[in-house]
Amino acid sequence: MDEVPRRGAPVSAEGEDELAAELRRRYDAGESIRSLCAATGRSYSYVRRRLQGTGTELRGRGGDTRTA
Repeated sequence: MDEVPRRGAPVSAEGEDELAAELRRRYDAGESIRSLCAATGRSYSYVRRRLQGTGTELRGRGGDTRTA
């Protein structure tokens, strides 16, 4: 994401889909929800709902526990 939107700034339907896809890609790559919040200027609940809306399997608390 090149540009951090203003917190709570409206997003078009097309932009919403693009943002959700980008959030999922980054989350699946290992980023935390909190880091995605900081990068996008969106709230924790917003990012979490978008991830759930894309069918993302959310990790348990404590971060990425997958082995290398």
